[in-house]
Amino acid sequence: MPSDTEPLLYESHCHTPLCKHAIGVPAEYAVVAEARGLRGIIFTCHCPLPQGISAGVRMAPDQFDDYIEMIAGVRDEFAGRLDVRAGLESDFFPGVEPWLEKLHARAPLHHVLGSVHTQVAEYRGRFFRGDWFEYQQTYFEHLAQAAETGLYDTLAHPDLVKNESPAHWFLSRIEPSIQKALDRIAKTGVAMELNTSGVNKALPEMNPGRRMLELMRERGIPVVLGADAHRPQRVADGYGSALRQLQSLGYREVSYFLDRKRHTVPLDAALASLR
Repeated sequence: MPSDTEPLLYESHCHTPLCKHAIGVPAEYAVVAEARGLRGIIFTCHCPLPQGISAGVRMAPDQFDDYIEMIAGVRDEFAGRLDVRAGLESDFFPGVEPWLEKLHARAPLHHVLGSVHTQVAEYRGRFFRGDWFEYQQTYFEHLAQAAETGLYDTLAHPDLVKNESPAHWFLSRIEPSIQKALDRIAKTGVAMELNTSGVNKALPEMNPGRRMLELMRERGIPVVLGADAHRPQRVADGYGSALRQLQSLGYREVSYFLDRKRHTVPLDAALASLR
């Protein structure tokens, strides 16, 4: 049954065909966002990186302006119906900061996600030394470093590394590293994402899992919802479940970013606004 309340939420993590592994044009994503009772949608396609790093799964440097123009066109098309904005999902690893500073300054961005993608061949080649536990520790160290750069609004899918080798993921063992990272992240004020696409990954649970969400709540770290949509029907997928999980852990609000400034919505109102 359609909601009688005003639209309140945003899809804060979704992609375009420029990343070479998403299906559907941005207008199709916007249609689903509108149908599901969202106030808006923020496209956060995979950023270009220097030296051709993981070029097969992201836009090329010379496509960045095309990306901004593409989203502007959809914004015009849906004016008065849905708030369409341009953001970016930017990879972090030590040394990439100068490149990203220049990239983020090239156009007004509304939401910048920081991601550590341990599955990227170049990242793995540089940081994986054959020990999965050490790799997981490196991941959380880099996640904390990403927050401390000041480059990001939100850290995306912040336990993504668990899907690289689920057989080597032991939460009780890695939790001290997670807690140390969260202590550092909390000091920065950077938000963290509850990414609903995790239920479709090797370890089928949202990213992060329930225990890490609990640790985030204890530290007062804000949460942003994102479905990480790579096809239109994934827009806002699982938002209801995600909001109820946050409620069960004692969260009272959920956040989104516009103009790189954080806004909040009470969880009860957020749930009531969905279709």
